[in-house]
Amino acid sequence: MKRIGLMGGTFDPVHVGHLIAAEAAREAAGLAEVWFVPTSVPVHKPQPGATGSQRQALVETAIAGHPSFRVEAAELDRQGASYTIDTVLELRERFPDYSFFWIVGSDMRDDLPGWRRIEELAQLVTFVALERPGTGGESRDAAAGYEPPAFLSGRIVSAEMPPIGISSTDIRRRCAEGRSIRYMVPEAVRTEIERMGLYGSRAVD
Repeated sequence: MKRIGLMGGTFDPVHVGHLIAAEAAREAAGLAEVWFVPTSVPVHKPQPGATGSQRQALVETAIAGHPSFRVEAAELDRQGASYTIDTVLELRERFPDYSFFWIVGSDMRDDLPGWRRIEELAQLVTFVALERPGTGGESRDAAAGYEPPAFLSGRIVSAEMPPIGISSTDIRRRCAEGRSIRYMVPEAVRTEIERMGLYGSRAVD
């Protein structure tokens, strides 16, 4: 079965940390492709500063030229609150011959037991948890005395990636202050943010 990684998020805006994370997950889990899934209405975050179509356009700009990256607009098309279980069920129905992997940060991995319909979701996808070098999932869990619930046993793959101290929040703040976001986002994305006038951007260099 074709192995597909799914990376959800608001991508408000997408930045190089997202791209590095996707590539790390692709290599670690042997994924054929990684699909970026922009959220329509985030459940646990403030509403995005850019529209869904703008955020989708920025992701498409960021991943242009990567043969294994694409955008999946299922949540934007569905609109409303975005729950992972709903997205996965839809994609499995549309692509029954694919095997799906949901990419999460290591901090989010620890919150998986609280996700909506998590036991059902764990039967539908394998999770790829992004870890900083030297903090691999198994060794860290042993040190902390953490053990995942039985229904997550064997359903999590660790992927090592370098620590990237970049956030969409900081990028939006820099845009509003007229500060540089160069190298924090792909150059083509920086140009698009300026062209669209997003995040109060002014003279962004």
